[in-house]
Amino acid sequence: MLARAARGTGALLLRGSVRAGGRAPRRASSGLPRNTVVLFVPQQEAWVVERMGRFHRILEPGLNILIPVLDRIRYVQSLKEIVINVPEQSAVTLDNVTLQIDGVLYLRIMDPYKASYGVEDPEYAVTQLAQTTMRSELGKLSLDKVFRERESLNANIVDAINQAADCWGIRCLRYEIKDIHVPPRVKESMQMQVEAERRKRATVLESEGTRESAINVAEGKKQAQILASEAEKAEQINQAAGEASAVLAKAKAKAEAIRILATALTQHNGDAAASLTVAEQYVSAFSKLAKDSNTILLPSNPSDVTSMVAQAMGVYGALTKTPVPGAQDSSRSNRDAQGTDASLDEEFDRVKLS
Repeated sequence: MLARAARGTGALLLRGSVRAGGRAPRRASSGLPRNTVVLFVPQQEAWVVERMGRFHRILEPGLNILIPVLDRIRYVQSLKEIVINVPEQSAVTLDNVTLQIDGVLYLRIMDPYKASYGVEDPEYAVTQLAQTTMRSELGKLSLDKVFRERESLNANIVDAINQAADCWGIRCLRYEIKDIHVPPRVKESMQMQVEAERRKRATVLESEGTRESAINVAEGKKQAQILASEAEKAEQINQAAGEASAVLAKAKAKAEAIRILATALTQHNGDAAASLTVAEQYVSAFSKLAKDSNTILLPSNPSDVTSMVAQAMGVYGALTKTPVPGAQDSSRSNRDAQGTDASLDEEFDRVKLS
């Protein structure tokens, strides 16, 4: 009996769910095997058994035993994922554009009992439901949103199919739109719109580039002026600092020279050295007379160097309030110096009158 059952089941072709005496649906699954008492059910298939015309049970994969004549295999359902091509159909968008659209539907039978007794042809029912749902969802969107919101459109169609197909024991896993065909005139308008949008973006980008270039040039000039002014400021500061340092150095040098000169004057024969220096400066100044200007002032006795030196030493002694050594011995020189001053005053008055 086991060998006969094996031969009976091995000779059958698995082609789809077929009702006894009915038409074969398009969905691929096993054909209807005969009741050979001992049956072997393949994996991922569910065999629906009726006893005396009434649902009895669903055979699980593996070894199963049925009663001849009383038990009959009524439906064979495939539990694998099924792919269905949704035929092309027309749909009108929210902005009254007619589209030709098709898709692919992926589903799986979750309850063999409901799939067998809940609907006459599950595949045909799900296909029609997918088409009507697609038209309904496309009518809610404009043409531009149809292309942008493809994923949300697919998700909405899957949710709508699952809500309606729950009582059929079928679950829609996903829905994908394959092709969207737009009328030729609408396609031309879309191409023109795309070209205009690209030209617009190119113009905007060019203007932005020009603006950025002008801003960069102005910013560069500003930074150059700032750097130039800072450089000039630093140069003036450095120059002032250098001049101040030079003045300070000159003052320190002059103070040091005066200090050294004062120390030298306090030493032995310091007055003689001072007299010699004054005489040298007088001779040097006398040699430069009438070189820079035609108007000159001369003392009454310009060749008397001794009287000039005595007069300078007298001024120095009066400023320091220190008696000058040898001043009594040179009383004649002092009288000559006083005469020289009077002569200088007369000469100055004469030059003014002339």
